[in-house]
Amino acid sequence: MSSIVADPPEVASGYRAGRTLPLRVELVRQLKRRRTLVMGAIMFALPFVLLIAFQIGGDPGQDNGRVNLMDSATASGANFAAVNLFASAGFLLVIPVALFFGDTVAAEASWSSLRYLLAAPVPRARLLWSKLVVALGLSLAALVLLPVVALAVGTAAYGWGPLQLPTGGTLSAGTAAQRLVIIVAYVLVSQLVTAGLAFWLSTRTDAPLGAVGGAVFLTIIGSVLDEVTALGDWRDFLPAHWQYAWLDAVQPQLQWTDMIQGTALSVTYALVLFALAFRGFARKDVVS
Repeated sequence: MSSIVADPPEVASGYRAGRTLPLRVELVRQLKRRRTLVMGAIMFALPFVLLIAFQIGGDPGQDNGRVNLMDSATASGANFAAVNLFASAGFLLVIPVALFFGDTVAAEASWSSLRYLLAAPVPRARLLWSKLVVALGLSLAALVLLPVVALAVGTAAYGWGPLQLPTGGTLSAGTAAQRLVIIVAYVLVSQLVTAGLAFWLSTRTDAPLGAVGGAVFLTIIGSVLDEVTALGDWRDFLPAHWQYAWLDAVQPQLQWTDMIQGTALSVTYALVLFALAFRGFARKDVVS
């Protein structure tokens, strides 16, 4: 079986590399896939699951005297949305990001369609760029869908009101909505490391499950290492160490320090991993 080592040096008259594989084509392809629909359904259903849990279990804060974010879940729709993000940011939100990025190139290889895409010809860099942008868009959609549905469900169940803060005090509904936007943006940025890992692994293997599972596994390892206090200041170099820095957005005065550090670390790691993916794929001998 012959392999595709590089893009053909000669192309048909009128060919324009920039017009191959438009983003809308890749987006439609990915939206029609079952895993996209399943992940969307999970993100949509989670707020209803938590609502039912609170309805069965009663007021989460009625059995203790302290107030934290989880205990204030039923205070308002804004609190309910914040609790949904808190409950899912540690692991659940890792899954769609790893899936959308890790199932990109590896899925094409597993279907033996990757070599035909490159023979179209679709430039390798453009192929990766299209898949990267679409994966980022789908990940953002998943992260936005959860708090939006949670805000709607929580408002219907508990009313539209101020955000009750864990440290005491409240934020007006308008300010709370702005803080939720900041939280979602930071959660997306903090997941870029997982995205980079999954995307890089997707260019290295023909097994989508290996790319997705590998990214999730390495993310979990990072979280475990962050719990090892003996590492001291070395934990500052772990993306997991900053994954809950967005909690500074549910304080009376918005604090940016930890979120800026977490953002800088995540973006740095992600850029390195994306660069490795593009560099490796450009030299890869594609046979599937």
